[in-house]
Amino acid sequence: MGSVASRLAAASIRDWDIHRGTAADAPSKATERFGSLAFNDSAQKARLPKEVYKALRRTIANGDRLEPSIADTVATAMKDWAVEHGATHYTHWFQPLTGITAEKHDSFLVPTPDGKAIAEFNGRELIQGEPDASSFPSGGTRSTFEARGYTAWDPTSPPWLLKSTNGVTLVIPSAFLSWTGDALDKKTPLLRSMEALSAQAVRILRLFGSDARRVITTCGAEQEYFLIDRNFYFSRPDLINAGRSLFGARPPKGQEMEDQYFGSIPERVLAFMMEVENELYRCGVPVKTRHNEVAPSQYEVAPIFENANVATDHQMMTMETLKRVAPKYGLACLLHEKPFAGVNGSGKHVNWSMSDEYGNNLLNPGETPHDNIQFLVFCAAVLRAVDKFQGLLRASIASAGNDHRLGANEAPPAIISVFLGEMLTDIFEQIEQGGAKSTKKGGVLDTGVSVLPMLPRDAGDRNRTSPFAFTGNKFEFRAVSANQNVALPNVALNVAVADALDHVATDLERAVASGKALEDAVRALLARLVKEHKRIIFNGNGYSAEWKVEAKRRGLLNRPDTPSALPELLKNEVLEAFERHRVLNARELRARYEVMLEAYNKTINVEGQLMVLLATRYILPAALAYQTALAQNVTAVKAARASNGAGKKTLMAMSKLLDAFRKRTDALQAALEHSSRSAEEHANHCRDVILPLMNALRDVGDAIEVQSPSDTWPLPTYREMLFIK
Repeated sequence: MGSVASRLAAASIRDWDIHRGTAADAPSKATERFGSLAFNDSAQKARLPKEVYKALRRTIANGDRLEPSIADTVATAMKDWAVEHGATHYTHWFQPLTGITAEKHDSFLVPTPDGKAIAEFNGRELIQGEPDASSFPSGGTRSTFEARGYTAWDPTSPPWLLKSTNGVTLVIPSAFLSWTGDALDKKTPLLRSMEALSAQAVRILRLFGSDARRVITTCGAEQEYFLIDRNFYFSRPDLINAGRSLFGARPPKGQEMEDQYFGSIPERVLAFMMEVENELYRCGVPVKTRHNEVAPSQYEVAPIFENANVATDHQMMTMETLKRVAPKYGLACLLHEKPFAGVNGSGKHVNWSMSDEYGNNLLNPGETPHDNIQFLVFCAAVLRAVDKFQGLLRASIASAGNDHRLGANEAPPAIISVFLGEMLTDIFEQIEQGGAKSTKKGGVLDTGVSVLPMLPRDAGDRNRTSPFAFTGNKFEFRAVSANQNVALPNVALNVAVADALDHVATDLERAVASGKALEDAVRALLARLVKEHKRIIFNGNGYSAEWKVEAKRRGLLNRPDTPSALPELLKNEVLEAFERHRVLNARELRARYEVMLEAYNKTINVEGQLMVLLATRYILPAALAYQTALAQNVTAVKAARASNGAGKKTLMAMSKLLDAFRKRTDALQAALEHSSRSAEEHANHCRDVILPLMNALRDVGDAIEVQSPSDTWPLPTYREMLFIK
């Protein structure tokens, strides 16, 4: 390890030792901490008058509109609870189209005539805020000089307390809309899509005799992330500004030994994880699992299922907490999809399902799924949804970062397909042929060791190469990226499934109304759905070249990059579905297309400019200095009349690399100055010209790193960043 990296690592270890020696002990029981900083059902029940509490619970449970008359009572109780915990400010916390969260803090304090102050908070302040909306992306739904925007309290997601070094803030989850009523955020369409799906799912449940009035979509998003030493992070301008390393030679050892996955968690990392969990527990976030991931210095945290809206809020809180806590331990948390080339990138597997108001999972097949016709109806509807709206689902996870990950050897391909497993596939094949009795069962797994118990075995294996896989009682959308807000993938799924459920419900209602028995109508419908949409079922290796050929034969979409994927948002069938289910109108959906396209262009531009900066201000000076030293060495040896073949050969190799590096830097700089008539044209230029030039420049830069002395190389290397923990 070079001297620069040695000093950085030593400084970080000192910081960690100091923090470890002064860290306060956490309370002993997680059960006592859980939800203690959330204004949840328990806090509401304890502090609100009975009738007000019941009215609020009806809003949360049934979607009833909250009466403004009770808002003052709720606001006072919420304020009193927050102030008792030390809060001085509140904020309407919302999720604009930037993909991150936003907040404006206002004080509870109001001066009194006697020169003192009291804490006040009324119903209007709770229900509505008015941040300046002028600088948030709108995708053309308003002019830049039109600044008015509104935040609206979301009563279905519990407020919580954000504790910082010098105070406490009450955080109120909110929607964000323009003066004209257009949704400028991620939450509003998510809530609309959940209502749309509920309305269609209830129609089907009624046919099966259920009295459920509401169906909610549930979500649990597994979060992958990298942790590296914070001092290394601050020495890498590319990580600071782009989230990924734009240069970096592959280390002699990467992940090929497979010794990181589920390995022993390093002490510093485990301490960090425990503090993150402690903070999340207090705010009511049900994180469940922590472990090492596949790549060196890569980790995962996963929660328990929740209402999809609350889960989305909690997922954003999780990412913010990971980033905020890491510096306390001398670490930096990287949420980019591909921060390091040559090792696995990071995804966010979104586990998605549907449950009625009684908690019954509608995607639970039970012990005999071939007899569970209600499950088969909902499962077949999902198949129709994914097949019909595969382009929408692909577009919902499109980004410049995810383009580096999808289709690589650690992530699903960009081709959307559904993995069902052997038993369900067998059932649907028999349904198509007129029967539904699968002989495939899980049974038990004999370990072959007498002291070990017999293990229950699932009816089929899991498929990690599938972008959308059935995993027992839910579907796992595995193509979502690590730093993405999960709202849009959830919206896409909800709209697609709502449309499919509408189709199914209409078909069954007509059949039953005409006198046909429900079971006969279901059997006929399922056979037709399987025949029409079985092409989307694929249980094989999604990484293989053969699958691309087979997918094309089946007529499935292959949108390998963001510029080719985003236009799927504007297809007529997508626009029609969003408008018919009242999730987004054409203007709002077009706005999201424009924002995502602009984000892609800006991301590539930032990365390209950073590469030029790193090339000219870091790599070239260091390499030229080394070249000069080599030349001086060759001259000195020649003057001494000694043999110096190695020196001459090294000098010639370095000179050749430097010439190529300079030429490729100039070519990239010229390409970045390209002007386009449209955002679409520039996106194609980014994909077809700028990215290949960036890759070409990186190849030479990484070769120069390999040839350079470690004590003069100006950037922390992969072998240092990934393995010093």
